[in-house]
Amino acid sequence: MTVKSFEKDGVAVFQVNGEINISTSPDLKKHFEKLAAKKVVVDLTEVGYVDSSGLATLVEMLKKTKSQGGSLGLAGMSEKVRSLFEITKLDKLFPIFASQEEAVTRVK
Repeated sequence: MTVKSFEKDGVAVFQVNGEINISTSPDLKKHFEKLAAKKVVVDLTEVGYVDSSGLATLVEMLKKTKSQGGSLGLAGMSEKVRSLFEITKLDKLFPIFASQEEAVTRVK
């Protein structure tokens, strides 16, 4: 897994490529902890698989961002990843957007 992080229109964007699983989720958490942004978008366009530890890491990121008065949105999910979020009901917890561009403009 690789993570590119950058700022776009005042929003911290994490572009993730690969799988978010038990061995890679700590890396995602490290990238996230480096940025103390109020508005965050995690772009999952290039993510084909997320396991339970990956889900836990994303929930942790969401909680931390919300506790600091911010928001975190997810963008560009594949059907496979989206169905995982629907099965676990996490689609009710996270704002989910079709694309990074939409997420950057709409995350509050």
